[in-house]
Amino acid sequence: MIKQSKIDTCVLIVDDDSNIRDSIHEFIGMAGYKSFETSSAEEALEILRTNTIHVVITDIRLPGMNGLELTDLIKNRYDTDVIVITGYIGDYSYEEAINKGASDFVSKPIRFEELLLRMRRVLRERNITKERALILARLQDLAITDGLTKLYNSRYFYKQLDSEVDRSKRYNHPLSLLFLDIDHFKHYNDTYGHLEGDKVLARIGKAIKLCLRKMDTAYRYGGEEFTVILPETSRGEVMTVAKRIKDAIENEKFSPQSGKSVSITISIGATEYCRDERISGFVQRADKAMYLSKQRGRNQISTIFSNEHSESTDS
Repeated sequence: MIKQSKIDTCVLIVDDDSNIRDSIHEFIGMAGYKSFETSSAEEALEILRTNTIHVVITDIRLPGMNGLELTDLIKNRYDTDVIVITGYIGDYSYEEAINKGASDFVSKPIRFEELLLRMRRVLRERNITKERALILARLQDLAITDGLTKLYNSRYFYKQLDSEVDRSKRYNHPLSLLFLDIDHFKHYNDTYGHLEGDKVLARIGKAIKLCLRKMDTAYRYGGEEFTVILPETSRGEVMTVAKRIKDAIENEKFSPQSGKSVSITISIGATEYCRDERISGFVQRADKAMYLSKQRGRNQISTIFSNEHSESTDS
């Protein structure tokens, strides 16, 4: 579980009664927490703007903006929990405070031990919530990421390609696609073993990523096949990217056995999206271009920009 240490936990106390405010400040300090104190909501917001505050303990009745209004603002602007306190229990309800976003509601006169217990509960629940969010983010990342290459997986490829095609049509921007396949990878696996083959896949995934812009995305399509989506990239520009990837991978040196250095090559197919075509046709054309590279001897780039025209380069 994520744990927030006492020394790293900051509490802000907001109360216009200096005796109550100072007493809470002293008690929280004795419990090992760092705290700030102020007498108004306006000053509290200034402190929140310049400091990381984990919990605000605020009275409801304050000069100017009241504690419930302050709570509402805090929950809309900051990642901060709020404990509301009041001596006017008949005028304000627990439900009203919770509806404004408060994590707890304490009535005066304050019993400091109870306040500390409630604050610790709020901090514990805060940590649990953050841990759950972190776990969910990790699970979401695992769901779209290939564990070996750290590239996106084929499931996410189709989802992202659909989004990029939509964006290409909306803004009339070019969109290009690469399909890449490692040459003679079965022979490499049979010769050196699958563990060495996995090392090749991982390093090739890393090499591809290093060749791309932030807006580009790379995917392990399956086995030894990879794809790259290149937004805002025309047919002239796609060749530059494809050659950069091809050269980067060819320059990688692998050592599957002691004293042995091996180079790997890839075959690449490139194409550009034709407006209003089916995504399946777009993908199949890039895949067909890649197989043209295989048929023409491997270690090269082939392009098909429509059903009628194809070309290749051996560089």
